[in-house]
Amino acid sequence: MSVAVYVRVSTDRQNLSSQKNEIQRWLDGNGIADAVWYEDKATGNNTDRDAFKELQKAVFNGEVKTIIVFKLDRLSRSLRDGITILTDWIEKGVRIVSTSQQLDFSGATGRMVAGVLFAVAEMEQETRRERQRAGIDAAKKAGVYFGRKKGTTKHNPQRAKELRDKGLTIPEIAKYLGVSKTTISNYFAQLKRQS
Repeated sequence: MSVAVYVRVSTDRQNLSSQKNEIQRWLDGNGIADAVWYEDKATGNNTDRDAFKELQKAVFNGEVKTIIVFKLDRLSRSLRDGITILTDWIEKGVRIVSTSQQLDFSGATGRMVAGVLFAVAEMEQETRRERQRAGIDAAKKAGVYFGRKKGTTKHNPQRAKELRDKGLTIPEIAKYLGVSKTTISNYFAQLKRQS
C-alpha cells in the first residue's frame, strides 16, 4: 500500500458518501486505483478512533506514502492534535492532500496553511459549543429546558447486556451500539441497581 484515504463523520446519523465520492473523483483524476480506505464514525476531538489508529500504525510501519482526506478537519478538530499528526506524518515523508480544499500539505507552506486550518476547525468547534450553551441557558431561563429526562438512554441497556453475555467487551459493545464506553458502563450500573 502506498496511498491511504481517511474519511470521518462525527455520528452514526451522518453519512460518509459525500466525502467518499469527492475523494474517489480525485483518485480517478490522478490515476490512483489501489488506495486503502480508513473510515471512522467518531468525534474529531481526540485521536481515539479505531480506523485512525490503524492508519497511524500503517504510517509508522512505512506502508503509506500519501494520505488523502476530504478536508483537513477530518483528521482532527484540535489544533494541538492536528499539528502533531501532520508534523509526525510529514517527518515520515508522507504527503497529505485535502481534496475539497485543493491543498497539498507536504512543504513548509503547506504546514503553515494547515496550522491556520486546524485553528479554524478548533474555533468552529468552540463556537458551536458556546452557541449550544447559550441556547440551553436561554431555554432554562424561559423555563422550557429541563435537560434529558431522567432514565432516558441513547440505546437499549438490555441490548448492551445481551452483547456482554455473548462475550463482547465494553469497548466492543460501545462501538457496536454507537455510544461511548462511559454510556455502556452507566447502562450496566443502571441494570445492576434495577436487579
